[in-house]
Amino acid sequence: MLDTTLLILASLFAGFVDAIVGGGGLVLVPALFAVYPSAAPATLFGTNKGAAVWGTAWATLQYSRRVSLPWGALLPAAAAALIGSFAGAWSVTMTDATGLRRTLPFVLLAVLVYTLLRKDLGLTHAPRYNGRAQAMLASLIGAVIGFYDGFFGPGTGSFFVFLFVRLLGFDFLHASASAKLLNTATNLAALLLFGFTGHVWWPLAALMAVANVAGSLLGTHLALRRGTGFVRNVFVCVVGALIVKTVWDGYAGLG
Repeated sequence: MLDTTLLILASLFAGFVDAIVGGGGLVLVPALFAVYPSAAPATLFGTNKGAAVWGTAWATLQYSRRVSLPWGALLPAAAAALIGSFAGAWSVTMTDATGLRRTLPFVLLAVLVYTLLRKDLGLTHAPRYNGRAQAMLASLIGAVIGFYDGFFGPGTGSFFVFLFVRLLGFDFLHASASAKLLNTATNLAALLLFGFTGHVWWPLAALMAVANVAGSLLGTHLALRRGTGFVRNVFVCVVGALIVKTVWDGYAGLG
């Protein structure tokens, strides 16, 4: 019972963080591994997705009621992200991800440094493209990061946010809102794959999903209330935490 309570609390906090800028997996996945150290990793990842998909979906709904989103660009981008996630999950069965695991901290560090140096980055919402051009670029982002999410995964939400800010000219609030839809698609793709292979503990996932949605509600409310500067600051903190985690994951076992 204590273990379940801890995971529910972790899922609540994960939903809160994820709703603001992504990165909920930083909280919930380590919690699952800590509580169930002998479980199959695929089962823990699948159970995480079983909770997280509901939080991201709820955040998408909440943002859509308060933030004007370019649905004509985001819907095809979400479809591309879902397909990319399937392709990435299929590719990881045939490819060793060790090289990517060790390269990722440096990519994240570059994102963090660029964001910190560009003090005005993502503070003003000034989309660079409209119509078909916006849809094509958003779909390319969806396909590439969706593939990454299926293949490896850490930092997916943060990469979505950064690329929407840097390439499409969104502010951090609009980028985070847009990223939620694409992240819902990639989470759904992963959940379907894990579910079909029996790697989801559905009763536990259901309990964590309720908590994740509650956390998502709180996080979305705070992001909408505090605005894009707040979301940017949370983004910097989450990327910093991701750098620490990915350095540990990629290099801790090296002699």
